[in-house]
Amino acid sequence: GGKATVPMVIRMPSGSGTGAAAQHSQSLETLLMHLPGLKVVTPSTPYDAKGLLKTAIHDNNPVCFVEHKLLYKMKGEVPEEDYSIPFGVADIKRAGKDLTIVTNGVMVHKSLAVAKKLESEGIDVEIIDPRTMVPLDSETIINSVTKTGKLLVVHEACETAGWAGEIMALISSSRAFDYLDAPMRRLAGKNVPIPYNRVLEKAAVPQEDDIEREIRAIIRGDY
Repeated sequence: GGKATVPMVIRMPSGSGTGAAAQHSQSLETLLMHLPGLKVVTPSTPYDAKGLLKTAIHDNNPVCFVEHKLLYKMKGEVPEEDYSIPFGVADIKRAGKDLTIVTNGVMVHKSLAVAKKLESEGIDVEIIDPRTMVPLDSETIINSVTKTGKLLVVHEACETAGWAGEIMALISSSRAFDYLDAPMRRLAGKNVPIPYNRVLEKAAVPQEDDIEREIRAIIRGDY
C-alpha cells in the first residue's frame, strides 16, 4: 500500500576515458531510468555532488548516484555549511539565446568549453544540466527550448535507446515544439562496446569537436 520504504543509495562509477575497456566504462543512466521506483542522479560538479548526495541519503527510496570517473579529480567550490539540492531541479550551467544543449556528467564540461569558444563568433549557447534524470525537471528544459528554438541533446551513452530520445519526445509533446525553428538533434556515443585502445575509446564517445560540429550544423541549417 505504498507504506514500505527502501532508503538506499547506490554510488555507481560510470563512463569512459580511463582505458578500462567495455566491462568498466558503460553509461547506465538510461537503463536505470527504465526501472520504475529508482531515482537516478548524475552530478557534474563538486557542488552538485555534495548537495545531491545529502538529498539522496535522506530519501526514503532507492537512489542510484551515477558518478562519471573523469570527474573524481575535478576541483570546485563547495560550501562548508550544510546544504542540499532538491531532486528534480535542473541547473542552467550557461544561459544563452541561440540554442539549447541538454547534457549531463562530463559532457557538461565539454559543452561549456565549446560554448565559450563559439561565444566570440556571436553564437550564444544555453546549457541545461538536469542533475537528476529521475525525477526530471521537464519545465526548465521546455522553457529553454521555447526561448532558443533549437535543441541539441548530448550524452556519452550509446545512441540507441539513449535518454536523448526521451528529451526529444518531451519537446515533441510540449508547447516548445511550436517554437522550434530547426530539427532537434542528438549527439551520443557510438553503438559499440567501449574499446580498450585509448584512440578508439575517444572515438567512441562525443568530443568537443563533435559538439562544435553539431552546433554549427544546427545554426547554419544543415539538416
